[in-house]
Formats: sequence, structure tokens, C-alpha cells
Amino acid sequence: MREHEPVVILADRREHGLQKGDIGAVVHVYGDGEAYEVEFVSGNGQTVAVLTLAASEIRSLAKTEILHVRELASA
Repeated sequence: MREHEPVVILADRREHGLQKGDIGAVVHVYGDGEAYEVEFVSGNGQTVAVLTLAASEIRSLAKTEILHVRELASA
């Protein structure tokens, strides 16, 4: 995964208002991809969370996947 690439979170992070399947963008790659700084934003561009996640906590967004909209959960 590279900077600016969309990624999918693999588990809920309720304390940050995130659910499994939410899409974020890689803003920084640590080391050789052991961890990633990922920004999650709302539909109007407001940052919801910026998290440092291990490679095992995210995956690349597949070209064949369709995006879905949901209301932002309360933290």
C-alpha cells in the first residue's frame, strides 16, 4: 500500500466512530509497510479520525467493490 491509496479498515473502532469496511486514505507509510497512518473523512471532507494502523488491520480497496454510505456513528 502506498500514500494516497484508499484502504478498508478490517474491524470496528467505535471509539473513533469507525466501522469495519469504512474507507480511509493512507497518508503515511511507516518502515517497509509494517504500519500506516490512515485518515478517515466524512462526506463533506471533515476529518473523522487519523489512526496509525498495522498492516494486518487494513486492506487495499478492490477495483470490483462498490462504495456504500452510512451515517457517522457517535464516538
